[in-house]
Amino acid sequence: MIQNPALADVQVNDEIDGFYLLTDATVRSSANGSHFLSATLSDRSGSISLKMWDYTGSIGPGDNGSAVRVRGTVGDYKGVKQLTARRLRLALPEDNVDPGQLVPTAPIDPVEALEEIRELIRSMADEDYRRIAETLFSRNEEKFSTVPAAKSVHHGFHGGLLMHTLNMLRTADYLADLYAEVINRDLLLAGTLLHDLAKIREFSLSPLGIVRDYSVEGQLLGHLVMGAQEAANAAEELGTPKEKAVLLQHLILSHHGEPEFGAAVRPMCAEAELLHLIDMMDSRMEIYAETLHTTDSGSFSERIFALDRKVYKPSDME
Repeated sequence: MIQNPALADVQVNDEIDGFYLLTDATVRSSANGSHFLSATLSDRSGSISLKMWDYTGSIGPGDNGSAVRVRGTVGDYKGVKQLTARRLRLALPEDNVDPGQLVPTAPIDPVEALEEIRELIRSMADEDYRRIAETLFSRNEEKFSTVPAAKSVHHGFHGGLLMHTLNMLRTADYLADLYAEVINRDLLLAGTLLHDLAKIREFSLSPLGIVRDYSVEGQLLGHLVMGAQEAANAAEELGTPKEKAVLLQHLILSHHGEPEFGAAVRPMCAEAELLHLIDMMDSRMEIYAETLHTTDSGSFSERIFALDRKVYKPSDME
């Protein structure tokens, strides 16, 4: 029996006993009428699917984002490693589980990342856009550095929102200079900073900081509408000229590009168009990064739902 192995290192036929993060837990019915638990276990090194047959326990969707102790055997299902559990329970306080070993975390220094964002805000020449950015950033700074950027798909880890936003701000700063003839740099930077800020309130988080579900406001309104509302309220407080306030709201409401992808409106100014493209680029590159991390060199991944395709990892890529 291997105690607390890193999931990236487990092999088929390994017997393991350890503490891991539980996500995607659901109880289903098999063809013979019995129940089984299907879930995903993860730690900082990777993840593995879990099945527990003839399940009569109480663990279910409400426990997503919690730490669990599991004993079981690693098997192979259609070429993918899968853990069949024999024993499973929620972690107890006396287990003294270290969340830092379980929760995937953005590979950045949050202190340095926050300061870089402050510097970009300070660099805005337009006082109206700078004041809105400073106001909303300062109000949300603490949670901004820890919240994931998504429930799944991309940057769905501790600090993911900070990493995603900083990546986008760096790209926006560069492209604003490249396309200076048509881009208002300060509007683009303000919209980039604020485009996903309302995800702080869109998600319901577990004690370990993992997205369990969407909040009531997140489901009824969504982060685009909530973010635009917050920007409008801040603009009113600060006496921002109406057109500037409306343009900033437009960037937030249109950054998903098309209504079928969640946009409230399509981009109708150059800054909104560029913000949408930057957002899509960074999210997709993170999907590739996460997929290639778990794909063998010289082979294809499983079909990636968010891309609607498999992706190939070149043989010379480690």
